[in-house]
Amino acid sequence: MTATHDTHDTHGAPVVLDRRKGPYGEVVLRRHGELLQIIANGCFLMDTSDGRSERLLVDAALEALGTRKAPNVLIGGLGVGFSLAHAAADPRWGAITVVERERAVIDWHLDGPLAALSAQAVADPRTQIVETDLIEYVRETSATYDALCLDIDNGPDWTVTEGNDDLYSPAGLTSCARVLKPGGVLVVWSAQPSPDFEETLRNAGFQQVRTEEIPVARGVPDVVHIAVRPG
Repeated sequence: MTATHDTHDTHGAPVVLDRRKGPYGEVVLRRHGELLQIIANGCFLMDTSDGRSERLLVDAALEALGTRKAPNVLIGGLGVGFSLAHAAADPRWGAITVVERERAVIDWHLDGPLAALSAQAVADPRTQIVETDLIEYVRETSATYDALCLDIDNGPDWTVTEGNDDLYSPAGLTSCARVLKPGGVLVVWSAQPSPDFEETLRNAGFQQVRTEEIPVARGVPDVVHIAVRPG
């Protein structure tokens, strides 16, 4: 999940549309003006104001795959649906799998307010939504993917829950590499650049490690970290 830079004017106090207690704490969907916002354990995660960085997440993966035919992608985090919707809008992708651990977020897309953004993508025959924790999924699944797009935190240095730190550790990145086909690409969204994470990616055996910035009106730019599994 991601924090976005809200450049929209909103009026009045946010209105809570749904509040759920789940295995990882509280998740809230609220409306603030025209925006829908997701809050987890009191931490603002994302809203529907932009989506540029989520689209770059998906596009960077596809670009890195070059001419690979009908690649399949695993998206970590459903969020407000920007990444899924953008992938489903591109006919070049084959299968699209989204892993989301919060049942509430899935429900908001299936028959809640976020369906307005994602209904067509959710209904796409290429799309599969898996309700589980991404860390467990990449550790245990027998499936393999051409691309893995991670968007479950505000970045490697700003995780939503403490356990998510494991995903960006050498062991977690080994699990990510395990589910990637040879030459597959890992793309990780972050609210800020992380040179330390780049180094961790290289130490985990990834190649062609680089970072792309998403321009913002003010403040530190969002980035995506891109790395390729050898093979």
